[in-house]
Amino acid sequence: MAKVSVLFVCLGNICRSPTAHAVFQSLVDQRGLTNIIDVDSAGTGDWHLGHAPDRRSTEVAAMAGYDMSALRSRLVNSDDFYRFNYVVAMDAKNLSDLKKMAPTDFTGNLSLLLAFSTQSKFSSIHEVPDPYYGGGDGFPLVLDMVVDSCTGLLDYIVTQINRPNNV
Repeated sequence: MAKVSVLFVCLGNICRSPTAHAVFQSLVDQRGLTNIIDVDSAGTGDWHLGHAPDRRSTEVAAMAGYDMSALRSRLVNSDDFYRFNYVVAMDAKNLSDLKKMAPTDFTGNLSLLLAFSTQSKFSSIHEVPDPYYGGGDGFPLVLDMVVDSCTGLLDYIVTQINRPNNV
């Protein structure tokens, strides 16, 4: 069975995408899919390269049982479009930037994370908001959106893996 790889992308790779990375990795581990699914995160902006995730993101994630301590910010690069089957953006601006970066022969899935939401309370929302400049209350909301959408994304990927004649 071929490996599947997922890259989560936000602007600085210190709040939303590392949260999605940690949540999705935890879900993958819980389902025993670690040998089948690779997970990473990156940013489209280079302000925080090499930095740990934002303290507020880390604290909110830790309270919910997600460990982000080993994650460090990195920049999306052209090789990512060949390495990852799913490139998942947190907002429309990052999705637009990724579409501009993607090579013409990219055959993976390029989408917004909330496209995989399973909760009706998020049905009218299309983007995971950036909590960086807001108050601390934005971080639990982001985590709630991310957990929901990562669960939906993993369910989707598992159905694709289990399809007859999957590639």
